Amino acid sequence: MRISVAFASFCCASLAGAAGPGLEPDAPIDCDNCAGWNAEQPPFRVYGNSYFVGVHGLSSVLIVGSEGSILLDGALPQSAPLIEANIRALGFRVEDVRLIGNSHAHYDHAGGIAALVRDSGGRAMASAEGAAALESGRPHPDDPQAGFGESARFAPVPAIRRVRDGERIELGDLAVTVHATPGHTPGSTTWTWRSCEGTRCLDIVYADSLNAVSAPSFRFSDPAHPERESRLRRSIADVAALPCDVLVTVHPELSRIFERAARRAAGEADALIDGSACGAYAADAGARLDARLAGERARSAEAHQSRGQ
Repeated sequence: MRISVAFASFCCASLAGAAGPGLEPDAPIDCDNCAGWNAEQPPFRVYGNSYFVGVHGLSSVLIVGSEGSILLDGALPQSAPLIEANIRALGFRVEDVRLIGNSHAHYDHAGGIAALVRDSGGRAMASAEGAAALESGRPHPDDPQAGFGESARFAPVPAIRRVRDGERIELGDLAVTVHATPGHTPGSTTWTWRSCEGTRCLDIVYADSLNAVSAPSFRFSDPAHPERESRLRRSIADVAALPCDVLVTVHPELSRIFERAARRAAGEADALIDGSACGAYAADAGARLDARLAGERARSAEAHQSRGQ
């Protein structure tokens, strides 16, 4: 995996056109997927007061209320100007963002949060483990990707509000619920809320990653750490069981949200609504985990056999 941090001056020069007048961008991250992830994506309404304002490969969702807005995730450091531009393009104010929730503290979902906090004046919120990682600007020591070391660093985020599993966060007429879904990281968090159009109210799920992705030395099947597998399986089951009318995943392709939005624009009014979406997302994650564990155990068996020869 290729990850490097470029000079902040490059960021400021290359993104000056997209940045708002108050934005202070942080140094961009250069990784194998970053350019594709950070491609511009026109914003759109998901449902009711909920809007997709992220970039093409990384989600960010704005929930708009009468006393301010809640933003979920900040993508890459270089995504912050694009997220801000999308918020303004929809007719909303960045300065009205009061809370910024994080799914998990990796540079591709948390990298833009520090700049968004500075520019909006809002406050970041995350699980206890996620907050510790955000404040340090690097993955939690127990994170499967902590082994990438300094290359996985991002701009630290100050003064984070710690949130708990099952907690209901209220902001005026808005309310989002916190769901601890650890496994991809120790502090991984899924967020849910209800959005209405007229008298029709739906359950929206912003689902964190459930993928077993790690640095090379990490093993989800390590017998000394059985919790690595068990907590991810529990999170997969928890997401599958959520009330779920509309699913947005932290990597948008996993919920096919752009495809669904295009179908809606073509006349299929309920194309984004799918009560089976969370179950399908969880089932796919379970199959990925099974494949990962099988591969790890096969490699362990081969290594054991080689040592015995």
